[in-house]
Formats: sequence, structure tokens, C-alpha cells
Amino acid sequence: MSQRQVRESVGARMSRRGFVQVGGSGLLGMSLPGLLAARRASAAAAGTAAGRAKSVIVILLSGGLGQHDSFDMKPEAPDAIRGEFNPIQTAVPGLHFCEHLPRLAARAQDLAVVRSMSHPEGNHLVATHHVLTGKPSFPRGASDLDRVASRDDFPCYAAVVDHLRDRQEGIPNGVALPLKLIEGPLTWPGQDAGFLGPRNDPWQLRIDPHKPDARDDSLSLPEGLNPERLHRRKHLLTQTAPSVPGDAFVDQQDAAMAMLSNSTVSRALDPGQEDPRLADRYGSHVFGRSLLIARRLVEIGVPVVQATMGIVQTWDTHVGNFPRLKDELLPALDRAVSTLLDDLKARGLLEETLVVMLGEFGRTPRISQLTPGAVPGRDHWPAVFPAVFAGAGVVGGQVIGKSDKLGAYSVTKTFGPPDLAATVYRALGIDPGVEIRDRLGRPLQLCSGDVIDPLYTAVEV
Repeated sequence: MSQRQVRESVGARMSRRGFVQVGGSGLLGMSLPGLLAARRASAAAAGTAAGRAKSVIVILLSGGLGQHDSFDMKPEAPDAIRGEFNPIQTAVPGLHFCEHLPRLAARAQDLAVVRSMSHPEGNHLVATHHVLTGKPSFPRGASDLDRVASRDDFPCYAAVVDHLRDRQEGIPNGVALPLKLIEGPLTWPGQDAGFLGPRNDPWQLRIDPHKPDARDDSLSLPEGLNPERLHRRKHLLTQTAPSVPGDAFVDQQDAAMAMLSNSTVSRALDPGQEDPRLADRYGSHVFGRSLLIARRLVEIGVPVVQATMGIVQTWDTHVGNFPRLKDELLPALDRAVSTLLDDLKARGLLEETLVVMLGEFGRTPRISQLTPGAVPGRDHWPAVFPAVFAGAGVVGGQVIGKSDKLGAYSVTKTFGPPDLAATVYRALGIDPGVEIRDRLGRPLQLCSGDVIDPLYTAVEV
């Protein structure tokens, strides 16, 4: 690459104001070796920031959040695309969110919004697998029943962490809540350890949507059984039936017993232990309780928490897009996520916790009726959609990437699930290029994507 090409490449990645500032500093007169050295220094600084997270909270908007109705509004587009909602000014000048996200708008200085996420899959199951693992799935046929979860799937983030790191005593490496992604005969792929096997599956917690204040009793000791008695029983079992080293069932049993006997974990799973005033700020609904427990799990050292906002089709607004978002979904999300950010910051946890929020894809630019007479909605659209990041060194108050005037395609560099995965792993200090092995013992690279560096450097792309 010539010096001129390098200069043009750098200029293309800067805003006009930033270009003028850099030009005044004499950067454009720098020699090629000096410029490349500056780039390496910038990349090294980004890598340092990207590796500071102790935990990651993945907030999955299962079903797919529409970009036009949230973080990438198009107020100048025709009515059939723009929709019913209006943009509002955020705390960052020139940055606008949907009017039904006022709390997040007030905290925009903590948020980095990537508006150019993209991948090719418009099917819920394969798209979810892609987003939660960084790898495309390989359906065995055309039917949805051929796309369900299997032990040949690539492992999710929590499973990889559990595979590569020892567990703290009684503290799981990954937790998913509030419900497993299942609908009828379909179990969504990408939620578990896939080919790594059940020993690395994240712990699945259940929060009853109708009783969000209730704790999950599946992880409580039966009445009359305390941790001391549990340990005595375990010791007796090992004396009478010695285990075989490496036995998967024994590994799972040991992990379960460690967790059941850990009072720290038990307390973290009980929302009743929280200050009622703070719990009320999160909201007395499943969104709020899920993120409250996510914060409590991060506080005790759980590295990966996947908090799904709803069930498998909650954000799949083919019908009633605008009333559902306005009356039900966006206000609850806005309240819960903004409180999570405040809560993490107040406890000094935001700088060591990466928060990522996205759906498996976006929604179509054009509003349509699923059937004649139905309340209008938006269909699946993976070509461009938003993801929101905060914490763990992420530079807030910025937008990365840009979609076209209809919100249909990106006009800048796109970022895909492999880049998301690389960002998550690097944040946790895991090399995205590390090799893991599938069920046949074949080596596979953990991730083929690149870290989304602008999250940490505030360079416009």
C-alpha cells in the first residue's frame, strides 16, 4: 500500500472534525513507518481495553428488534418505512433513539451503538445459533425440525469459557435465564455446549413470567438437607462407589453439589435478598427480574450470563409491531436495562462487565400485514440491525457504522456474529484464535472474526 493510500484509508475512517484536528497535529505528514507504528500502538491500546472484563452479560432480544423502532430511526423515510414512532435527542448531541427508550437515551454517554451488524440468516433458529456462538449452523434439511439444537452445534460463549477455565468452587462459569428457548418440538440451537458435551452446558435458571419475584427452587436443597449433610452423603457415596476419573456424569454431579452447597450462589438467585426499592427500579416483570439476577450473578463472579428478554418469539413483531413495542416491550426493556447500567456503575462493576444487547436479526424496512386485516408489523431482516455495547472499556456516546436512508443495508463496514464473538472472547481475555476440538477430535478455531475495535477507540467507521 502506498503512503497516499494509507492516508486515504485513515481519512476514510475519521469524521470531518476529527480529520481537521488530526491534520492540524501533523499526522498526515508522518512517514509510513511512523503511521503504521501509530496504528499498532492504537490496536495494542484497544486490545488492553478489550481484555478487562471479568464478566459478560448478553441481553438477547429473542425474535429480533426492529432497527427503525429503536436505535437507528429513519424519520425522513416514507411513512411505510419510518413507522409510527418519533426520535428523541439523547444525552449525546446529534444521537437519537426511539421516544419509547427515554431512560437509555439519558444514558447514551455510556452506550456504543453498532448500527451495521449483519449476517445472511433470516431463520430464527440458525440466526440465534450464529449470534450466540459466532459460527453459522449447518441445518440437516429445509424444515425447522432439521435446524433444532444438536450435540453437533458449536458451543455458546458460556460453554467455551467453562471448557477453557476451571470453575470457582460452587460458582458456575455460565448461567442462562429466564427460560430455555423452546417452542413446541423446536429447541433453539446455540444455547448450550453443543459438541463440547453436557458437562460444559451453562446452568439454566427458570423465572416464571407470571411470578417474576419467585426464585428458581430447582437449585435449592430439599427441606431438611443442609450443606453439611450433603457433604457427608457425598463422602459416603465415594467410599462405596469410587468414581472413574473423567466420568462426565460424576463431573456434573460434583459441580451440582458444589453449587447447591454454596450459600453465595443461593443468595444471588434469590431476588428477595435485594433492596426492595432497587428491585422496583428494575421493574416487577420478567425483564427486570432477569437483569436484577444477572447483576447479582456477575457480582459473585459468574463470567457469562445470558439474559433473554422474554421467550423465543417475544420480539418477533410480524403483527402489532407498534402497539406491542409501545405498550409492552420497549418501556420494560428501557427500565430494566437502564437500571442495570446504573446498578453496575454504582457498585464499580461496569468497568469490568461487558454488556451486549441485540436480537438475532432486525426487522424489514417496509411495514406490512402478515394477513389481510392484521395489525401491521415488520418481518425478519438480517441484512442490517443494531447491537448496543457498554462497560469494560467500551467508549460510550458513539455510533459505529451507518445504514442507508431506508435502514435496509449498511453503507459502511459491516460487523457479523464472528466479530461479536471475537469481541466477547477478547473482553474476557480469551484468544479468539484458540483451537477447540469437536466430537470427532478435529481441531476447530474458536472464532474467525475480528474484535470490533472502534468500540474501544472511538474511531468512526
